[in-house]
Amino acid sequence: MKQSFFERITGTVSLKNNKNGGDLIPEENTGSAHSWASDEPVDGELSVDVYQTDEAIVIQAMVAGVPAEDLSISVTRELVTIKGERGAPAGIAGENYFYKELYWGAFSRTILLPQEIETEEVTATERHGLLTITLPKIDKAKVQKVKIKSL
Repeated sequence: MKQSFFERITGTVSLKNNKNGGDLIPEENTGSAHSWASDEPVDGELSVDVYQTDEAIVIQAMVAGVPAEDLSISVTRELVTIKGERGAPAGIAGENYFYKELYWGAFSRTILLPQEIETEEVTATERHGLLTITLPKIDKAKVQKVKIKSL
């Protein structure tokens, strides 16, 4: 059953009558995000922590269950975009669920960085489902001495 406009913008669950009686039960949530303006599926938003050290900006995100080859990280001097997709477990019938709250499907997140970074020196690691992206800061105070060649 299609979600109403109100259900899409508030994230509420529609109720229907139970087939065996008159009790109201929540309708099954398919687990895919929808835009409130259309029925087109949209990517879920990946939750992140962003902090800095003296040398770098660090982004951390939980990506448990997503193989590294299914993750994509794009970096510019001011933006980082993380994209991926978490596949739903197969073989479990919808009527066997008591709760279905985990997000399955495509996700992405674009983060505007508080300062410019060295794009060539970015590193990304994943350990126990925690993705850590280290973005070295540009040292604008660094002075480079230039030797002058005589021709």
